[in-house]
Amino acid sequence: MSSDVRIASPQGKWILLTTVLGSSMAMVDSTVVNVALPRIGRDLNADLAALQWTVNAYMLTLAGLILLGGSLGDRYGRRKIFVLGVVWFAAASLLCGLAPNAGVLIAARALQGIGGALLTPGSLALIQASFHPDDRARAVGLWSGFGGIGAAIGPFLGGWLVDGPGWRWVFLINVPMALVCAPIAVRHVPESADGRAHGRFDVLGAALGAIALALVTYALIEAGDGSLPVVIVTAVAGVAAGVAFVHVEKRSPDPMMPPGIFASRQFTAVNLVTLCVYAAFSGFFFLTALQLQVVAGYSALEAGTALLPTTALMLLFSARSGELAQRIGPRIPLTVGPLLCAAAMLLMMRVGPDASYLTDVVPALLVMGSGMVILVAPLTATVLASVDTARAGLASGINNAAARAAGLIAIAALPLLAGMGSEAYRSATAFDHAFDRAMWWCAGALVAGSILAYATVRRPPPDCRHPECLTHGSITAPPLEPRVGKGRLDAG
Repeated sequence: MSSDVRIASPQGKWILLTTVLGSSMAMVDSTVVNVALPRIGRDLNADLAALQWTVNAYMLTLAGLILLGGSLGDRYGRRKIFVLGVVWFAAASLLCGLAPNAGVLIAARALQGIGGALLTPGSLALIQASFHPDDRARAVGLWSGFGGIGAAIGPFLGGWLVDGPGWRWVFLINVPMALVCAPIAVRHVPESADGRAHGRFDVLGAALGAIALALVTYALIEAGDGSLPVVIVTAVAGVAAGVAFVHVEKRSPDPMMPPGIFASRQFTAVNLVTLCVYAAFSGFFFLTALQLQVVAGYSALEAGTALLPTTALMLLFSARSGELAQRIGPRIPLTVGPLLCAAAMLLMMRVGPDASYLTDVVPALLVMGSGMVILVAPLTATVLASVDTARAGLASGINNAAARAAGLIAIAALPLLAGMGSEAYRSATAFDHAFDRAMWWCAGALVAGSILAYATVRRPPPDCRHPECLTHGSITAPPLEPRVGKGRLDAG
């Protein structure tokens, strides 16, 4: 395995470029699509359930397979799996951009998520495996920083594309990016693998986890207007698949999600906090992109630009927040951060017809960004510190998948809880009232996360693992961290 590339060398710069491009494709796509939803719904004559699935189909396969994606790279070659992920993601994006109806778009989004599960952990694994040990931390920092910038400009870029060449270019733009990324990876990135990786892949566990999430999501989305017997049967089947997943993980010799890692009470508690806060975040950004366009009358570009303050604050101050948490401990940040975000949810209820950006939207998003700055870095640090150092990267991967699963369920459940009908987004008045109810639910989830953090989180030991990805701009999930095993490097 080659691990002596220096950042200052031409090869080092090529490696950084291709890994940032690859991870940015998946990171930007997870936020940019929200801005395009109203136009997609109008052009494809799609109801609210179809818009929910447009987001959730991607999150479903990404959350279900992201842990498996890193393991495939260990076994078959990290560069090979990364390039496969980039090509797969681009092909699925092309299918999204050409989709003639909502059904094809949803299926293509699920395929996109598979590509994202291959390339997202693969990009970080390549950084870890390629660079000289003296440059590795700086390379990871640059990777996470540039990736954060990509996440920040995603909604703006999406709005510009939707108002300009059209919503299909939100997906089609991934194709030229892949045409740049994949050849650079093949030409300049050294191949690496873990020769000691052995055992079977936990394909059954990954399949059962994804099936459980899919069935529960379907039941929640269909509960509003679907057949009650179908909803009940689907929900019961989803729970049964979830029980089977836990059973398989307990008995598997090489489980994707080892149950023993939850023996740490702190790790379990922090993941419960993650479920609360990222359910609220995903629901908030999904509905806010619609609220700004459907109710406030913003264009797609204006709606995308409106969301910039939150990610800008995270980019500027997430590293400092992590340093503060190391000094004072994570309990206060993980208690205060969710409360600030809950206040932001309630402030967003002021955004109605003809809302002023400066007096109505900006205050809510600044409070939201401040809360996320305080919360996200200490959350990641606490996850890493709650398990043995050798399992910290795995813990990060589980936490990342948990956050995405929470977002999946929230986007499915919130319209039901808020009383949004299948055509609610076509009526400004109906959507506005339902949006306000949804914000109360989001705020409640955040308050629950705050209380849980205050009751359970304790200061980690001084010799624990600290995060390497200090800069973070994604609003959909905590950052992935490198996994350092016994003599090997891979992606969490």
